[in-house]
Amino acid sequence: MGELSQDRWLLFLDRAKSLRAYIRRRVDDPTEAEEVFQDLSLIVLRHRSGPKEIERFNAWCHSLARHVLAHHFRTKRRRANLLSRVEFESAGFETSHRVDPERAAARLTKFVGLGLDTVFWINSGAEANENALKLAFKLSGRSKIVALEQGWHGRTAAAGAVTWGALEKWYGFPRTPFDVSFAPRDNPAAVEDFVDRETAAVIVEPVQGVGGAYDVGARMLEALRRRCDEVGALLIFDEVQCGMGRTGAPFAANFYGVAPDMLTAAKALGNGFPVSALLLSRRVAGQLKYDDMGTTFGGGPMACAVTEAVIDTIESESLLANVRQVSAYIRSSCIIGPVTGLQGAGFLLGLKTSRPAKEVQAALLAKNILTGTSADPHILRLLPAYILNEGHVDQLSDALARISA
Repeated sequence: MGELSQDRWLLFLDRAKSLRAYIRRRVDDPTEAEEVFQDLSLIVLRHRSGPKEIERFNAWCHSLARHVLAHHFRTKRRRANLLSRVEFESAGFETSHRVDPERAAARLTKFVGLGLDTVFWINSGAEANENALKLAFKLSGRSKIVALEQGWHGRTAAAGAVTWGALEKWYGFPRTPFDVSFAPRDNPAAVEDFVDRETAAVIVEPVQGVGGAYDVGARMLEALRRRCDEVGALLIFDEVQCGMGRTGAPFAANFYGVAPDMLTAAKALGNGFPVSALLLSRRVAGQLKYDDMGTTFGGGPMACAVTEAVIDTIESESLLANVRQVSAYIRSSCIIGPVTGLQGAGFLLGLKTSRPAKEVQAALLAKNILTGTSADPHILRLLPAYILNEGHVDQLSDALARISA
């Protein structure tokens, strides 16, 4: 089959959503292809010329455990092999081995806690954020949203409107659907100047992803919670990237001990399968009326099966403890070479670089270590798989030490 060029590997990464199909095209034996699909930290492709290992350090933010799909779908095949067994009806679905959206929702709400005990199932992070924003307007009767500078919330009309820099770069819609103010992400004292009685909601990533793996921090989140309570605004945590265990806690809300009124989850929630959720507090859920929410595919049987499998894996394999332990090891061993400091939390980390991060990224890629960049040109973003171990970190540290500052 021959060696894959670096360009082909970049194409491979850009098509993360087609990972399984891509591997099946490249590996002749179906069983071997499935084994490749399972492995997180190392992708092993057995070429005719011999094995080739590619270190997949970054593993993409939505792929916390690619092996979940294969590993758990073996044990849950009677329940999760639904694509050929689902009979859709106008008001729901029937399967010979039913997957219950309510059971999956109960599993998720128990995982997060914090009084967020109502789940609305949907399909993507932007869709979850859109619904959260819509509910904030509907329930408050107000017309303004406050977001944070450098935040990213999606590419749809409402989610894009609250994304920092979208209007200038790519928004595309003729106008935003509501008023938006962007508050500084690092100034708790300024919160009162932005959040007032015209504010329907504040939307915030507790740990910003595209914004540079930036840890907004407990003081800022507490200030937002306090001010929202004072003026009657709702607090929305966008945990599409930083949630589902990435901080070493179930969600960043748990990590910081600040409970939002609404929380959005996606990416790692489905481990690469398209599923998202909007979690609601009792206060918000209690105000919902019939037909306030709706979805075509949300809460489908495959999505629910995947979500349960993801949570089962996180808990049964003690992945939260691993994230905490190995994250601490990264902090202690990777300030070396061109790296001058770190920010972020858990396995959403930003390495501060003395030279452009893209140059460091390219140098690491040449050593078969994949990392990401961000909106900050001097932040190298790490989003490793949750099974990353200290040996992998040693490889990263050794590689960084060989890159000039």
